[in-house]
Amino acid sequence: MADGDTLAELAKRRGFFFGSVDAYGGVAGLQTYGPRGASLKDNVETAWRDRFTVREGNQEIEAPTVMPESVFEASGHLDGFDDMLVRCPECDGAHRADHLIEDATAIEEAESLPTDEVETLIADHEIGCPACATPLAGQSVEEFNLMFETEIGPGSGDAGFLRPETAQGIFVEFPRLKQYARNSLPFGVTQIGPGYRNEISPRGGLRRLREFTMAELEQFVHPDDDGPSLEPVADVSLPLYSAAAQEAGEGIRELTPPEAVAEGVVASEWVAYYLGVARRWYDQVGVDPDRLRFRQHNSGELAHYASDCWDAEALLGVGPDGEGGDWVEIAGFADRGDYDLSKHADHSDDRYTVFREYDEPQTVERTTVDPDMSVLGPKFGADAGSVADALETLAERDPDAFDAETVTVTVDGTAHTVDTETANFGTETVTESGEHVTPHVIEPSFGVDRTVLTLVDHAYREDVVDGETRTFLALDPAVAPTTAAVFPLVSNDDQLVEGSTALARRLRERGLAVTEDDSGSIGRRYRRQDEVGTPFCVTVDRDGIESDGPDTVTVRERDTAAQVRVPTTDVPDEIEALVDGETTFAALRDRYEVVAAGTTEP
Repeated sequence: MADGDTLAELAKRRGFFFGSVDAYGGVAGLQTYGPRGASLKDNVETAWRDRFTVREGNQEIEAPTVMPESVFEASGHLDGFDDMLVRCPECDGAHRADHLIEDATAIEEAESLPTDEVETLIADHEIGCPACATPLAGQSVEEFNLMFETEIGPGSGDAGFLRPETAQGIFVEFPRLKQYARNSLPFGVTQIGPGYRNEISPRGGLRRLREFTMAELEQFVHPDDDGPSLEPVADVSLPLYSAAAQEAGEGIRELTPPEAVAEGVVASEWVAYYLGVARRWYDQVGVDPDRLRFRQHNSGELAHYASDCWDAEALLGVGPDGEGGDWVEIAGFADRGDYDLSKHADHSDDRYTVFREYDEPQTVERTTVDPDMSVLGPKFGADAGSVADALETLAERDPDAFDAETVTVTVDGTAHTVDTETANFGTETVTESGEHVTPHVIEPSFGVDRTVLTLVDHAYREDVVDGETRTFLALDPAVAPTTAAVFPLVSNDDQLVEGSTALARRLRERGLAVTEDDSGSIGRRYRRQDEVGTPFCVTVDRDGIESDGPDTVTVRERDTAAQVRVPTTDVPDEIEALVDGETTFAALRDRYEVVAAGTTEP
């Protein structure tokens, strides 16, 4: 375990991640991935894609990162995507008011509080500016929209925004995506890519960024869907911290997805299923299960689009003494209902429904409207046709709205009120072969950057090898930046150098990430690779090429520092099997000569 400062120093020194544009003073909330960090991040994205796209049979798209204002007006982000801002009257520094409350009190989720209560808490706890210590009592707390605004096109172009999430790029294209899914529910669409949020006071390196990478799945399901089978995740134990438990001051409960649904802790079978899938995936990529929990949002902190949401949270920054650390959100699992598709249907001219054919035709009473255009035309002018279309849509979705004397519809953000008599609302008996259904959306949304940070944090180890304290990252071979390092024992022996170069080339031909290093002593090279998380080191030495029989090399495991001597021709197969989980280093110790027993346990 390592505190935040220790981890940040290692990450910067070893090329994982560091603050951007340092030559110009740096910019808070922007981080650059170094060579090893970029590789680790790419491996995390590949592992996520394999599990949530490929294995779930979902589609993947790549949408623009900038979209017109109309998209975010429909989605609600223009009005509801805010954080609480308080400014210092002395230095004019801007700060997240809820974060100041959380730092100064025992309140964990201050973002769910109303602004007036946050103002009171700032005064009661005599909270000062983090930059200059000036008291902030009496300063107003304002809602600050987090989206980056731009213009699409030169001059007075159309207003646009950098996307704050990848989801809207999926939702807005639903009318076309449903065709690719053959208009059949359920189906899922994934996307991995950058999002942008103009954070008030970003802090903690990868913890809070203004540009970040998300991996999101939008699962479209029928509103009456019973949910998926929970059998595939029936044996997964979920550390659940429900809203009720938080309010009652209780702790985490370990439940399987079926148990969580049966007891009403998790309302949606789809959410429970993906919590189980995510827990298993986190285990596979190297998140410490003892430092992972799933916390349910309370009603005050739910996003404007969600009816329920659970966050995967990782405990980060725990010191070597096991003390300290913070729970940090690394993913969210939201039930978005039909909010997004209904909003885009209301604000656009497209249909955001799926036609569901009945097993047999059904005779039903259907609501109808036949607007009197002689009234609508003079009253609404060019908008008359759109008002008539909106009345028809409303009649399908909410016929009870026509029980009043007037009915109101929205066209391009403008409300229009029509007399019910003018709408000519009625019913008719028809035979229908199916129905148009607005799907509901279940969304697992993963923060890739925070997942990378979690893996590095949870992989940090210190032990003693050959009488010296060493630092190493116990990264899973599937995500480690480098799979194997290949060395000549000494750099001034041409035969050893040629042998290591040839072996490195053969490993790369298998698609393995390999590095070569001939600088310094072999012990120093091992330590360098340990510190960047390389699982295996292969050393070409004289004993291996001068022995009777086939040439051999030593293969060293990072976690135990144990070494075995393996025939050179077997090395690519063995390393590949280790990475794929088809064998273990313990099995290699049983099959080959052990040349160094190691001093630590795996």
